Amino acid sequence: AFWPLWLLYAAVTGTVATGCWVVAHECGHGAFSDNKVLQDTVGYILHTALMVPYMSWQRSHAVHHAFTNHITQGETHVPYTLDSGKKTLAQRSFLIKTFGEGIGGGIYAFKRLFSHLVFGWPAYLMIGSTGGPTRGMTNHFWPIKPFSTGDKNTELFPGVWKKKVWISDIGILAMAGLLAAWASAFGFWHMAALYLGPLAFTNCWLVLYTWLQHTDVDVPHFEAEDFNFIKGAFMSIDRPYGPVFDFLHHRIGSTHVVHHIDCTIPHYHALEATKAVQKAFPGCYLYDPTPLLPAMWRVARDCIAVEKRGDKYVFV
Repeated sequence: AFWPLWLLYAAVTGTVATGCWVVAHECGHGAFSDNKVLQDTVGYILHTALMVPYMSWQRSHAVHHAFTNHITQGETHVPYTLDSGKKTLAQRSFLIKTFGEGIGGGIYAFKRLFSHLVFGWPAYLMIGSTGGPTRGMTNHFWPIKPFSTGDKNTELFPGVWKKKVWISDIGILAMAGLLAAWASAFGFWHMAALYLGPLAFTNCWLVLYTWLQHTDVDVPHFEAEDFNFIKGAFMSIDRPYGPVFDFLHHRIGSTHVVHHIDCTIPHYHALEATKAVQKAFPGCYLYDPTPLLPAMWRVARDCIAVEKRGDKYVFV
């Protein structure tokens, strides 16, 4: 096998497949069709094909939208907090920041990029990695103990959502069965090269987008008394991804602010809506023109832990 060509195949195919992922994401938001059955069918099939539990993630992503940049109830990419009210969390945050400074910013940035992009998505689905402390350790496939707080006000999958997690699991098990049959018939490496490689690149894109959409050195986080939905929505950041990625990924990274203001706006109206938001709220709209690679490096190197300053938590 010629590995460079297989790597190129995985990168290109996984990048294109990310566009399918974004369409499923719109289905989960109710932005795909007025026909709910059609919408959920398309979303379920597309996400299941990419090993994403459709309804489980639909719920956790809705929580992310409700608490964007909330320091305790945020659902993804919640930073370490140096002055957390919980002593163990503050100590852990201090040790991690000290470790990063000790081994050098560049080395630690590379380590964070590698761990986030390669392991971040499965770690989030399996244990709720980078989620806020309110819901503790969560699992998108198993909504009960030990991955449940037992409190309907804080658990990730309350009430009927537990049933929806199990329904999502049926699709994932069926997909896993298809992959196992594929590997049995043609060999594991055949399946891995054609499917798992591209899937890994799709997962990289998911983490990269969400990380850069809500994290930068000058973008704060808030706690309960200083937080509201619209403030959190305007903490999203639009960035330049270029015409190719914007086309393939339906502008998910360059029109994300308006998506958080109203997640039911379909991607084909997102640019128009973004221009309207820019015009109406020039002092609130966040856009960072830094090219993708330097922005990735800055966020990985400098956005590790926050400390409370006034009414907000800022990176230090």
